[in-house]
Amino acid sequence: MKIKAAVLDRMGVKPPYAETKPLAIREAELDPPGPGEVLVKIGAAGLCHSDLSVINGDRPRPTPMALGHEAAGVVEEVGPDVPDLVRGDHVVMVFMPSCGHCVPCAEGRPALCEPGAAANGAGTLLSGARRLHCDGAEVHHHLGVSAFAEYAVVSRCSVVKIDPELPLVEAALFGCAVLTGVGAVVNTAKVQAGHSVAVIGLGGVGLASLLGAVASGARRIVAVDLADEKLGLARQLGATDTFNARDAEAAEQIRSATGGGVDFAFELAGAARAMELAYKITRRGGATVTAGLPPPTATMPLPLVNLVAEERTVKGSYIGTCVPARDIPRYIELYQRGRLPVDRLMSGRLTLGQINEGFDRLHEGRAVRQVIAF
Repeated sequence: MKIKAAVLDRMGVKPPYAETKPLAIREAELDPPGPGEVLVKIGAAGLCHSDLSVINGDRPRPTPMALGHEAAGVVEEVGPDVPDLVRGDHVVMVFMPSCGHCVPCAEGRPALCEPGAAANGAGTLLSGARRLHCDGAEVHHHLGVSAFAEYAVVSRCSVVKIDPELPLVEAALFGCAVLTGVGAVVNTAKVQAGHSVAVIGLGGVGLASLLGAVASGARRIVAVDLADEKLGLARQLGATDTFNARDAEAAEQIRSATGGGVDFAFELAGAARAMELAYKITRRGGATVTAGLPPPTATMPLPLVNLVAEERTVKGSYIGTCVPARDIPRYIELYQRGRLPVDRLMSGRLTLGQINEGFDRLHEGRAVRQVIAF
């Protein structure tokens, strides 16, 4: 079938993207779903820093590639060997397909699926196939989803069926921002009532982490960012303290305000300096959790003696250490009960044709979560 999709032909194009237009809205040919695959009519797709990091070259991927990985839609057609979905089912996309058979999957850690990671790196679906073509040439899939398009063919392992009462524009955020941010708090760190928490980087994932900390009953929630507007939103969402990271004394101020640091510091900016700050404000015996995905070359000095003498922990969190089929429905139910006000993260709605302007706003830090509504 013929569809419109936002295709990246080369990485490293410089902003302003409204002028350089790294993403071209192109007519593409989409093959029907193969065995174990489904065709989804995209209802909404969020603009995320993981997309931006491919555009700017921080996270190299094969091109041409149809971007977009945080999305929700409606099943249009199912391929062979998909017995549990039917046309009309509402689904949320998951950007790491899990095979269910490799060692991490068998251990209950589908976020670390080995075949899924290999497929994502190669720009294919879990099966190894590419279902998109432009001008007779194959187009790579972004994280097995490629949701900046009218339709997408994805692996059955890349979608989770959801309550059809949830608007798709809201449902889209659960596939990345909520899954990663809330999961980092609930699953990776296992924050409990009474703990103190700091969140560094208040994008969609960071603010979702803040919501997760509020829902978990954290007694002190410190929000840190470079933008005062986002700090204001964080206070509205439940932050007890806010600090601008531009302040050279921010680390000392946070340690002083929290009596020596927080139990859990979450780095969600994807920057080495943010990770250094997170480590500095973690108390003795506490844990520093990072889910920010900086460029592959980013490093930071680590005072190793502290790991022993202060029993410190540094831990990574990918997709919030989630089991998507378990966690997405749970988080949606919490949202529907008013416990996770995810809709507050949305900065605005776009059309597919406005996508480059949207990435300018994301690059400049002027947006939390913009959603393309189809």
